[in-house]
Amino acid sequence: MPTALAALEEAYARRGAPPASPEVTAGDRTPVVGYVGADMPVELLTAAGVRAFRLTGDPESAAALGDRYLGRGVDPMARSVLTRLLDGAFGDLDHIVVSHDCEASLRLFYALRELRRVEPGTKLPEAYLVDILHLPHRTTARYNRRRIGEFAARLEAWTGHPLDVAGAVAAHDERRRLLAAVAELRRDVPARLTGRQFLAVADPGLPVNEHIALLERLLAEAGRLGEHAGRRVFLSGSDHDTPHVYEAVESEGYVIVGEDHSFGGPSPDRPVGAGGLDALAEHYHHGGPTAHRATVGERAAHAARAVRHCRAELFLAYSRIGDEAPAWDFPAQRAAVGIPAVLLERQEYGRADLTALRKEHPCAV
Repeated sequence: MPTALAALEEAYARRGAPPASPEVTAGDRTPVVGYVGADMPVELLTAAGVRAFRLTGDPESAAALGDRYLGRGVDPMARSVLTRLLDGAFGDLDHIVVSHDCEASLRLFYALRELRRVEPGTKLPEAYLVDILHLPHRTTARYNRRRIGEFAARLEAWTGHPLDVAGAVAAHDERRRLLAAVAELRRDVPARLTGRQFLAVADPGLPVNEHIALLERLLAEAGRLGEHAGRRVFLSGSDHDTPHVYEAVESEGYVIVGEDHSFGGPSPDRPVGAGGLDALAEHYHHGGPTAHRATVGERAAHAARAVRHCRAELFLAYSRIGDEAPAWDFPAQRAAVGIPAVLLERQEYGRADLTALRKEHPCAV
């Protein structure tokens, strides 16, 4: 395995854990921020100089505390994240930032805020909500600009210094460019990366500059990557904050060559460009067409474009229990993509019941 890919896989395996000894500069401890949700303006976290990482769940562990405070009707990924926060799995966080990308994230924010208020013994840090909306209106754009500005001001208050927005935007745009180049390796036939490997490449939980350096090395070592034959799958639907479902699908002889969930790369993946906070607000206003905020037609058109681009042979929609929205899109997506399509509905968190896939479109290992 090329050294860059091995390093990215190692980082992915330990992502979500803050540094054992937080960095101290001139006597000041670098704040550690955990964040949740696909609508997070990560550029501002980088601009603030905080140690930031996305909080993830764990399908292998019980989520009794999350079930207690959120109820079992909420997406189990959010319930698992809350359980891990209450168990101290993420170490000493100074702040938690939640984006309003879906109802489960919003419910998680409310639970965190109320637990801090009524049960101070939980020792949860302050939770802050970044509320980005996606309606195609001028008033929505103005609302988002205000929310982005408020978040920037809050980060300045937390850190005590101004933000380097321009530098952070340039770094994240470069990471987007490099990830797009790496994603092209999956278009090769056979693919040069599995879907499981791309999860590690796209979201290793590293600071942006470290991530950029490893992506550059990976592209330089692309000639040493293996070839991965198998029926080419585009995976749509619920988020996957762990590799469990990818491993289950690819163990059957398929190779996942594209996806539309937020752990498969930055969304939206186009660059922010110049313009500071105004450009950031515009960028996140027009985020990718997720099942929770886009029309069925928009989702279908996006799926058709993505399937063609990655040369997929099978469209696989995955809808988790507590996250039923992706299943609503499936009939229109199936009609639009022009390739065989299968829906895996009401799946357990971190699990994939592949009965329907094996029955309708078997693929020998």
